[in-house]
Amino acid sequence: MILKSVAIDDSPYALDIIKLYAEKIPELKLVQTFDDAIAGAEFLKEHPVDILFLDINMPDISGLQLVRALKVKPLVIFTTAYKDYAFEGFELEALDYLLKPIAFERFAKAVQKAVDLYARRQPVKPEDDHYFFVYSEYQAIKINAAEIEYIESLKNYLKIHLVDNSTVLTVMSLKKIVEKLPEGKFLRIHRSYVVPLAKVKSVLNRKVMLTTGKVFPVGDSYFQQVQDWKKS
Repeated sequence: MILKSVAIDDSPYALDIIKLYAEKIPELKLVQTFDDAIAGAEFLKEHPVDILFLDINMPDISGLQLVRALKVKPLVIFTTAYKDYAFEGFELEALDYLLKPIAFERFAKAVQKAVDLYARRQPVKPEDDHYFFVYSEYQAIKINAAEIEYIESLKNYLKIHLVDNSTVLTVMSLKKIVEKLPEGKFLRIHRSYVVPLAKVKSVLNRKVMLTTGKVFPVGDSYFQQVQDWKKS
């Protein structure tokens, strides 16, 4: 993850420091710096960024006023020589407040806050959207791996039980369907059962319980691989 940033400060020396520090952090790209607050604000209207490093006490417009005027607000990290503005800065939901002279360690810590926050905001893709097709009743049925509750073998057939309580019956062996499943996400625990590891609630006395409350036996031939999974 690389976060785009802009720095606005009326001190060229402060901008040089931010530029130097930003070059040392791989997750951060400083796309532009401004020693004029109004020019910086105009740039942000057309070029949204992830992080804004912003001085508070500037001649034309204060950093606080600038943030209030932005329609699309990035994460704001205030950089200032004055402690007096800290309360107002946090009222504007600033991510951090760095006092000058800024140490690199303190700068890096503030950037890491931003990286962590953006990472938490990223949507989680269920089972990496892994899917495959099986034939049932003369048609190809799409099966999403994240929607499988468990798979059951019935002699020459497989019964795929889905989380919405529906089932799909297909002619296939358990060995063959395991090859279609995402690696490391499912486990064969018996000659008749394959279960998704994410839905296993407990393993006790050679029995596996799913989060739904369903319980399955662990076959002798599969006991060791269940034990190995528990240790992983």
